[in-house]
Amino acid sequence: MEAVSLFRGSPCASSSFFRSAPEKPTTSLSYTPAFQPQSNLFSYLSSRPHAPKQKSLTKRRIFLPHLQKMEETYIMIKPDGVQRGLVGEIISRFEKKGFKMTGLKLFKCPQELAEEHYKDLNSKPFFPKLIGYITSGPVVCMAWEGDGVVASARKLIGATNPLQAEPGTIRGDLAVQTGRNVVHGSDSPENGKREIALWFKEGELCEWTPAQAPWLLE
Repeated sequence: MEAVSLFRGSPCASSSFFRSAPEKPTTSLSYTPAFQPQSNLFSYLSSRPHAPKQKSLTKRRIFLPHLQKMEETYIMIKPDGVQRGLVGEIISRFEKKGFKMTGLKLFKCPQELAEEHYKDLNSKPFFPKLIGYITSGPVVCMAWEGDGVVASARKLIGATNPLQAEPGTIRGDLAVQTGRNVVHGSDSPENGKREIALWFKEGELCEWTPAQAPWLLE
């Protein structure tokens, strides 16, 4: 039994009673800011192997439509289409598709131009009748531009014979006979350029960038 002594009238435990208690480890408090740095918020956590990797936030795609090579096609609303008041209907189909118009004019075609345009058919028995038809009234000349515009325009127009054209195409919906099939479209990119140069003079085409272009093209 350990001795107890009085120290100035107060009981005081011997030195064995005053063994120092082990000190508690000091804990430093860390505070997480309400708004983490951007690099932490969007970093990929290695502890989440199945989490999708975040794309680099600094990578930006710049849309430069003038650097993209686009096809051109020549579309002509024939005299029957003009006389029947179908100009707006036909133009709207190409606009809704997303193609860009670069040239437009109402034009009375001379015979020489018609013969040059259809020179590949000059050996056909219907050639004189075709030339007479194209020169019988005003036509609407159009130049259109777009990605794959030649093939796509041919699909929008439909088969040469309107009775064989699919419903939903211009000829399938609006025409009945081959001799009155409303509209012409270039059959190749090469012919598209040739026909545009044939029907439009220098300075008649307009180069511009539609506001909707980034929503149509990647």
